[in-house]
Amino acid sequence: MDFRFTEDQLSIQSIARDFAQKRIVPVAAELDAKGEFPLENIREMGQLGLMGIEVPEAYGGAGMDPVAYVLAMIEIAAADAATSTIMSVNNSLFCNGILKHGNEEQKQKYVRAIATGEAIGAYALTEPQSGSDASAMHTRAAKNANGDWVINGKKSWITSGPVARYIVLFAISTPGIGAKGVSAFIVDTQLPGFHAGKSEPKLGIRASATCEIEFTDYVLPKENLLGEEGKGFSIAMGVLDAGRIGIASQAVGIARAAYEATLQWSRDRKAFGAPIGTFQMTQSKIADMKCKLDAATLLTLRAAWLKGETEKHGGRFGTEAAVAKLTASEAAMWISHQAVQIHGGMGYSKEMPLERYFRDAKITEIYEGTSEIQRLVIARAETGLR
Repeated sequence: MDFRFTEDQLSIQSIARDFAQKRIVPVAAELDAKGEFPLENIREMGQLGLMGIEVPEAYGGAGMDPVAYVLAMIEIAAADAATSTIMSVNNSLFCNGILKHGNEEQKQKYVRAIATGEAIGAYALTEPQSGSDASAMHTRAAKNANGDWVINGKKSWITSGPVARYIVLFAISTPGIGAKGVSAFIVDTQLPGFHAGKSEPKLGIRASATCEIEFTDYVLPKENLLGEEGKGFSIAMGVLDAGRIGIASQAVGIARAAYEATLQWSRDRKAFGAPIGTFQMTQSKIADMKCKLDAATLLTLRAAWLKGETEKHGGRFGTEAAVAKLTASEAAMWISHQAVQIHGGMGYSKEMPLERYFRDAKITEIYEGTSEIQRLVIARAETGLR
């Protein structure tokens, strides 16, 4: 692994950092308090290339590599985790799956719209009855006399569900054979039969709109099948491997923001006549925070680099993505916890962003595979046992 970043990678990092500090940081607390979707910022991010960093220029993207994506994600997440969640879904879960499994017409129509910020994308796998056991889904896609698909069912916890124009959806097309009966589809939320439920009142990432969606006799043209019929579950799992790199990046950004705020606080805040950063207990916490942050950052970059290598030479990166996601998410939770503790009462107050970092960090241990699922993925890959 080459630890030197390219000019292109540093360029997109700089663009993301500049936008994050000037456009996202000033409104992050207000949008969190209101639970308001940052639509204007998301559209501007699309224009800057941040909604399709790994999307080839032929489809409206920036045409960069996974490492560039990680560097940009960290900058956006350090400013506001909710905005980075939207960015992650658009880049990792929506565009990535269609680029890998879609045909040329699908790429031009759907990837371009999302990568340029013209529309918002979403990814619908989870259902009210199935979380970690994704193959236990109930949503049904049946062919009608014309060969089109008629979809019925519910999906839950859909990031950007209330505002998405296009959604990558997974449904049972052949009942009774488990995961082998799942197919993937690209749905247009403006067609009849689609309904978005109320937005979920979440603990964190509150500016990221999340809801349940429902399909009632929703007719989808047959050309909107993504990949081969019956290959949906493998598509979903492959997309989640890439998505976990995005969530690891998000966790690193949250952790870095909490860490940097703590460093400044430890210099400025005085107790017993001295900066609290001179106290050994505080110093011990800061040292541990630094070690966890660096480990999470490097493991995330390793996973991104390996993803880029597998795209060129073949292979797999799922285990490394799981390692990065597990390490970074737990580091973000621990670091933000310690940051609140070091800030004391001010860490608990909404006058400072620490409590928001703490609330936002928790979701990184849950979505796109809980920490428990990541441990299963890693252990099974290492032992070869199931």
